[in-house]
Amino acid sequence: MSFKKLHIVLLSYHDSNGGAGIAAGRLQVALENAGHQVDYIVREKASHSNAIKFGNGLVSWLKFIAERLFFLRFEKDKSIRFLFNPGVFGSDISKHPLIQKADIVHLHWVNFGFLSVDDIASLTALNKPIFWTLHDMWAFTGGCHHSGSCENFQQSCGNCKFIKNPNPNDFSHRMWEAKQEGFTSKNLYIITCSDWLGIRAKQSSILGDHDIQTIPNAIDTDFFSPTANSLGLDPSKKYILFVAMRVNAPAKGFHLLKEALQFIDSATTELLLVGGEMTEDLPLRLHSFGQVSDPAKMRDIYAAADVFVTPSLEENLPNTIMEAMACGTACVGFKVGGIPEMIEHEKTGYVAQEFDPKDLAKGINWCLESTTAGSKSRERAVDLYDQKIVAQQHLVYYAKA
Repeated sequence: MSFKKLHIVLLSYHDSNGGAGIAAGRLQVALENAGHQVDYIVREKASHSNAIKFGNGLVSWLKFIAERLFFLRFEKDKSIRFLFNPGVFGSDISKHPLIQKADIVHLHWVNFGFLSVDDIASLTALNKPIFWTLHDMWAFTGGCHHSGSCENFQQSCGNCKFIKNPNPNDFSHRMWEAKQEGFTSKNLYIITCSDWLGIRAKQSSILGDHDIQTIPNAIDTDFFSPTANSLGLDPSKKYILFVAMRVNAPAKGFHLLKEALQFIDSATTELLLVGGEMTEDLPLRLHSFGQVSDPAKMRDIYAAADVFVTPSLEENLPNTIMEAMACGTACVGFKVGGIPEMIEHEKTGYVAQEFDPKDLAKGINWCLESTTAGSKSRERAVDLYDQKIVAQQHLVYYAKA
């Protein structure tokens, strides 16, 4: 199918810090390669990026701080500080020249004081198609990014587990009211990276009446591919890989992986770690790579591993699983979020029962013994997530608008 040349503007808080920003940057490349003009506007950017920074750095920082200080009086305790964003502070970007000229405006993750609920509503008032790729649940809750077992977003939020004094008219309910009013425009089109998130969005009282499509994130499967660089690791050993921005972030589940490692043969298997230093004792010998910002090195680490494990407690459609699959590495994760959509159980990897370290270990051992899971993972990544395929899926949806 051929499409007229479009001018598309992507919006995200950061271009490279976090999965959503990386996904938006990859979509920019995919759409440009398909022949379209794409500008990528962010609040914060890496020095090497071609993204366009919006706003003064000091002002941006102050708005981020204002969001956090505003929420302090409501938050249950500091452990949930970044699990809930108010969406009260931001900047009206609707008058930006690139936004005014755009055929399509496409939002990604816009919290931390970039765009408020009112700012998003102002974009929908431009009378042009506004697309929003959801990377979590924030767009249709009273402020949390993942609600867990709470289903209050299906009605009107309130009685929020993240709020100090939960009640039917608490702060989460008031923010639900703001979104219910601000996100009504029929020119707001919703994209979810996983069917799991799409189902939850469709169940929500805020977005349930909108057009919602599931389109995965894009990846360059020519770049993320099996490599011969063994990183100097012992070829007689098997390697398990764990990756996180912060290893000890509770939601990333490293404590469950640590329990699972007790059931892995320490004589033949070792652990690769990306995302910080590990000071505690582990059942397996550890190779720590610290923080890795070089995509080529990250690709080589994926390819050197025999199995990639994501024991996360909450996930949508992790870029890390996609990258590992493209590099020909079998994957293991819990049956949460979009993970079961990515991993074909006992074919390309193993989907473990929620938060069961023994079943996680069973999955790791299954992958270590499999002779075909890695190659089948690669085939699946190329079929589902290659940037050419994902760009076309976006263009078909854009054309619908």
